[in-house]
Amino acid sequence: ARGFTLIEVLVALAVMAILAALAWQGLAGMLRARDGSHEALQRVLRLNTAVVQWQQDLQAVIDVRVVPPLAFDGQTLLLTRRVPGGVAIVAWSLRTGRWQRWIGPALVQVGALQEAWLRAQSLLGNEAGQLTVADDASDWQLYKYINGNKTNFQSTGNVALPAAGAASGAAPRETLPDAVEMVLTLGAHTLTRVVTLPPAGGTP
Repeated sequence: ARGFTLIEVLVALAVMAILAALAWQGLAGMLRARDGSHEALQRVLRLNTAVVQWQQDLQAVIDVRVVPPLAFDGQTLLLTRRVPGGVAIVAWSLRTGRWQRWIGPALVQVGALQEAWLRAQSLLGNEAGQLTVADDASDWQLYKYINGNKTNFQSTGNVALPAAGAASGAAPRETLPDAVEMVLTLGAHTLTRVVTLPPAGGTP
């Protein structure tokens, strides 16, 4: 019986090597596609969670009348919201492409709340408790709705006169808008959300 020649064996090995390389490339491509899909899914889930949290924060805003319930400087939105055990300050900000959320402890004393509000205006984005909810954000804009009219968030309006029984000489103060609209740019996409605030801002 005739056996295989050395050339035939080498040719067979070469064919097997080529087939193995092609199979490995296909497998590697499938793994890369799977990993990419998993990462994209995780980003979507994280963004959905962040949007839900954004809505919950705004819908829990409370005007305690000792610090502004909402304040936006173009980079950071500070708000006061109800939390179990008191009132907490929440900061949403956009820094170097990162959309972040930070929340302080529950507070019940006026002085502590005022001090925490002042400190929150100097957040740098690397404090304990800072959570990055999106890392591909490039721009965001906030608008407010007052009596059905949409205006820039940093414009003044909706000013209320001091309440009956207020101290003599008390200055008028701006009340909460009816709703807040966010326009957030994420990569090549734009996310828009309008959140209605609670009646009277949850004023106690």
